[in-house]
Amino acid sequence: MCLILFAYECHPQYRLVIAANRDEYYLRPTAQAVYWEDKPAILAGRDLEQHGTWLGITKTGCYAAVTNYRDPSLTREDVESRGRLVSNYLCGEGSPYEYLSGVHDGEDKYNGFNILAGDSKSLYYYSNVERQLKKVSPGVYGLSNHLLNTPWPKVEKGKAALTEHLKSRNAGEPAELLKILSDSANAADSVLPHTGVSMKWERLLSSIFIRGEIYGTRSSTVILVNRDNYVRFVERSFYQNSESWEEAAYEFHIG
Repeated sequence: MCLILFAYECHPQYRLVIAANRDEYYLRPTAQAVYWEDKPAILAGRDLEQHGTWLGITKTGCYAAVTNYRDPSLTREDVESRGRLVSNYLCGEGSPYEYLSGVHDGEDKYNGFNILAGDSKSLYYYSNVERQLKKVSPGVYGLSNHLLNTPWPKVEKGKAALTEHLKSRNAGEPAELLKILSDSANAADSVLPHTGVSMKWERLLSSIFIRGEIYGTRSSTVILVNRDNYVRFVERSFYQNSESWEEAAYEFHIG
């Protein structure tokens, strides 16, 4: 997952709005979002290589998402998949604070990551690079492959678009949120971050929606939770050419 835009407790109709793109190598096997057969309370996609997930929500209202922290100099081979950070939380029973406190104790088992974990009462953020467990306050946020609200061009652009969307009469319309996630314009070279990859890759990764030859946006997901605890979940899964997709949609009340 390379971009998560979200609004938390700052809209009169919705207590949570998430619009997120997952970027990955096209060859990495992936399952589209469904209720998991082995854990039917979980609604999420699945990484079929390591069996974790990048974003998901449960019928009881727990939700989580993860992004990688991009710094090739910190990458190790002897680590666990970061997708398990999300699946372990969704499979568990502890609060977001309890879970992320435990993650802090075992953070060295993973390469650099950012994780959001929430439920109907609270939302927390943690990065094993920053190493500070933070309770998220009401507001609009963006998270890519650095720390929360790092002002990368795609993060700032996405936050601005989400903020304007929430002011519109179509606020909460999945198609409008998916439109925000479909922006494939690259940022100018002068404002690109320097994360340790080549300039060619910095350009490719600077757009909200990524179209590369071997790597790109694999799915776009919208999650809406309204004040009556009614959930709408819409996901588009893209083929390698990014011009066609499959869409899955789910709705349920948090129990």
